[in-house]
Amino acid sequence: MHSEKIHWFKLVFRLRGSVIPAIFYRVLICALFGFFISLLYHLKFPVSQPVFGNLVPSVVIGLLLVFRTNTAYERFWEGRKAWGTLVNNVRNLARQIWVAVIEVNPEDRESKITTLRLLAAFAIATKLHLRAKPVNQELASLISPAQFNKLKTMNNPPLEIAFWIGDYLQIQYNRSCIDAYQLVALQNLLNSMVDVLGACERILKTPIPLAYAIHLKQLLLIYCSLLPFNLVGNLGWWTGAFVALVSFIVFGVEEIGIEIENPFGYDHNDLPLNAICDTMVRNIEDLISLSPSVHSYIGNSKTSQNSN
Repeated sequence: MHSEKIHWFKLVFRLRGSVIPAIFYRVLICALFGFFISLLYHLKFPVSQPVFGNLVPSVVIGLLLVFRTNTAYERFWEGRKAWGTLVNNVRNLARQIWVAVIEVNPEDRESKITTLRLLAAFAIATKLHLRAKPVNQELASLISPAQFNKLKTMNNPPLEIAFWIGDYLQIQYNRSCIDAYQLVALQNLLNSMVDVLGACERILKTPIPLAYAIHLKQLLLIYCSLLPFNLVGNLGWWTGAFVALVSFIVFGVEEIGIEIENPFGYDHNDLPLNAICDTMVRNIEDLISLSPSVHSYIGNSKTSQNSN
């Protein structure tokens, strides 16, 4: 209980990952404006106007902010579900390729390993694509130099990697290393990976409508600007502090929506795509270390028995 309380208070006063740095200057301006109105009121200027409190009702601001935050979180959660689906599909596709594809020649093992690493490369290429970053050294250890140079010229690198994986599956079917049912199952997993790519692109390229974002900011500015005139008659010199508190709340909620509406970036509140991709790479390398094919070991055991 004591450690939980310390952890709770650490989070309360933590700046890293919070929206305080983003909204600090806005809150400070509102506080100074509230203090200025208090000064005018102290100097007997008729600045106390309670009627201003009815121009932009608090419930309207609250509903708009709730809608804004819920919409942003829905995008964030949809992105997280998409990446969770991608992790599962990569694991399932890698496991089935490693186990189901028959090894006829010694080179088939290397082909499997190359294809499994292409699955991890697909995830990393998707991350870079969503962040509008060019192909970099993150992919160099997972693909051949020729493939690396090819990806540099592509507009959609993960789609090209999906093509290479699909081409491998078709070749194995033509070689009778997998049957038609296995080919369909593997292609369905690959198609689901491409669907995840499309879902993430839809989130990325469909931002919150600009008119709604502009209107919400305008209402927040009007609300925080009129608030001191409504409160100064009752609060006096405390008006600036109270306005700062209210503006901290409303600007903070709006900034949270802005932070999470694009979950594929580098901010502390975005999805941990680097960690997710690293996990997939480790999973692939762990799978490669296991015995890949029952067929090859059956053949090896028969050969050893005949030699005896």
